[in-house]
Amino acid sequence: QVQLVESGGGLVQAGGSLRLSCAASGRTFSGYTMAWFRQAPGREREFVSAISWNGDRLNYADSVQGRFTNSRDNAKKTVFLQMNSLKLEDTAAYYCAAGAGAVTAMTPRAYAYWGQGTQVTVSS
Repeated sequence: QVQLVESGGGLVQAGGSLRLSCAASGRTFSGYTMAWFRQAPGREREFVSAISWNGDRLNYADSVQGRFTNSRDNAKKTVFLQMNSLKLEDTAAYYCAAGAGAVTAMTPRAYAYWGQGTQVTVSS
C-alpha cells in the first residue's frame, strides 16, 4: 500500500517554472514506477511523465519533452516534477501515481495508487 500527497502547485505566469513534489508513505515505494498525470477541466486525464524505480528510465509526453524533468529520491520517498517554460496549456490538476509496470505505461489504469492532485494554473 502506498499513500501519495502532492504539493507545489500554484499560479505562475507563462514562461515561468514550478516544482511539484509527491511524498509517499509505505514500505515499498522504491519498488514502484512513479508517474505524473494531469487533467484539465472537461478533458481526460493525460500522461505527463514516468520514472522507473531506480530513476534510470524516463518517459515523457511529447507535449512536455524538454521542458519538464521527472526525478525521485527513494531515501526521502519523494518524486519531483520540475516544470520549466510553462505554457497556458499546461494548466491542469497534476496527479502523481504509483504502479508496478514499466515507464512506457501511459494509461491511468496502469497505476494502482494516486494522490489527491495539486492545481497548476499558468496565466498570460
